[in-house]
Amino acid sequence: MKSEAKSIIEAGKAILGIEFGSTRIKAVLIDPESNPIAQGSHAWENQLINGLWTYSIDAIWNGLQDCYADLRANVKEQYNTEIKTLAAIGISAMMHGYMPFNKEQEILVPFRTWRNTNTARAAAELSELFVYNIPLRWSISHLYQAILNNEEHVKDIDFLTTLAGYVHWQITGEKVLGIGDASGMIPINPDAKNYSAEMVEKFDKLVAHKGYSWKLQDILPKVLSAGENAGTLTEEGARKLDISGHLKAGIPVCPPEGDAGTGMVATNAVKQRTGNVSAGTSSFSMIVLEKDLSKPYEIIDMVTTPDGSLVAMVHCNNCTSDLNAWVNLFKEYQELMGIPVDINEIFGKLYNHALTGDSNCGGLVSYNYISGEPITGLAEGRPLFVRSANDKFNLANFIRTHLYASVGVLKIGNDILFNEEKIKVDRITAHGGLFKTKGVGQRILAAAINSPISVMETAGEGGAWGIALLGSYLVNNVKQQSLAEFLEDSVFVGDAGTEIVPTAEDVAGFNDYIKNYKMGLPIEEAAVQFKKYSDD
Repeated sequence: MKSEAKSIIEAGKAILGIEFGSTRIKAVLIDPESNPIAQGSHAWENQLINGLWTYSIDAIWNGLQDCYADLRANVKEQYNTEIKTLAAIGISAMMHGYMPFNKEQEILVPFRTWRNTNTARAAAELSELFVYNIPLRWSISHLYQAILNNEEHVKDIDFLTTLAGYVHWQITGEKVLGIGDASGMIPINPDAKNYSAEMVEKFDKLVAHKGYSWKLQDILPKVLSAGENAGTLTEEGARKLDISGHLKAGIPVCPPEGDAGTGMVATNAVKQRTGNVSAGTSSFSMIVLEKDLSKPYEIIDMVTTPDGSLVAMVHCNNCTSDLNAWVNLFKEYQELMGIPVDINEIFGKLYNHALTGDSNCGGLVSYNYISGEPITGLAEGRPLFVRSANDKFNLANFIRTHLYASVGVLKIGNDILFNEEKIKVDRITAHGGLFKTKGVGQRILAAAINSPISVMETAGEGGAWGIALLGSYLVNNVKQQSLAEFLEDSVFVGDAGTEIVPTAEDVAGFNDYIKNYKMGLPIEEAAVQFKKYSDD
């Protein structure tokens, strides 16, 4: 009820979650029962400057302030009241990247985002040194690449953090980071709930000859687990967040987290033997492990939940963009024929028709590589559809192969976890654009990774809701429960969503498809080279 939500806001019992995504900054206000009651947003885009993807400091603050102003306007419109104080605040952002600051709190180089791939040499050398997979986008890769490049600024680093850690620092004065986001800076020791002391020592020895005044541990944020005290909103922080001046200082702020961590929270997937899959423009899966993997794998990133459990992450650069492009061709055809267009109806009709096709797509194969795909070793992407004269080329198989392609690379990574490492999972929850047409993307993903897949209505609330839930865990965990227990008992209340179990026929068909897919990868490589040649 609106009157109840208004009373909650006026009593200062609402909780604010803010997440900096790649294309949108989103704010969600929730009540003590975790229900969203207001929201705001701000659209933004990264910039390519001197060959590196970045967002400026001005863009960060202008975006945050505009997002909060939009939230205030939403509250005013719905409840005719003003936000003056809150029970808690949480800040989340895209993980990893590189934000180094000097003693004067000045950023030394423009923020280098997760999207940059200029760190290949650093990541490879560190992976060998640590005997641990270090992805290109991790903060330690960016730092070491800057050292390899002999960049002048490195000697002046006083503090190195992520985007979430930076905003949290500026509004609280605390140089801290949630353990999930911290695990994207340098590997975490899950027993100590801190950076790996062994790897920190190895790094310091590696760069000792440079004679820097800092040691790695000195410049990294303090690691905190979900529910730990991470500071309060300062007077300056309140002014930075709410330029109208209504918001008061003193509000508790939970440990800042990365978007992968908030996605786990938003899908109730922080307990061991659970997982989640996000499938939209890009895709990733997160499986919470009972124990470490037997060895490092180049295509599997090891991170943690917001409370410190080990997570195996498979991250794919491509997912639905090529599929959407093909569906838009059918939209164009419909418009050409003068038929009224409802794009959601087109998606629904085509997706459901795809389920009538052959389980192996009749031999058809598609590569959805709008951009490069590290898991399959492609530095660049060229969308490609392949068939032979004897394949069963019909509409159902055609759409089905593009649906398969959207999670094909995800399957390759997860096959290692399930087939080679014999990982056991009780529940995997899916969210993202691929699952908007009820039951279809869910069935395709279930076949791909041979596991039951659940979809929740609440998963659509996204990472801003997830970080708001972590804010609630900070101040409303009166029973002193673990994060998994709190989510189960106080947020999701046993709601596991709608589950689809894979059929043996679908699993066998997808396995046939992926064999053809792998055999055809040289064709994709040739397409990349051909396009390069034709561009010259």
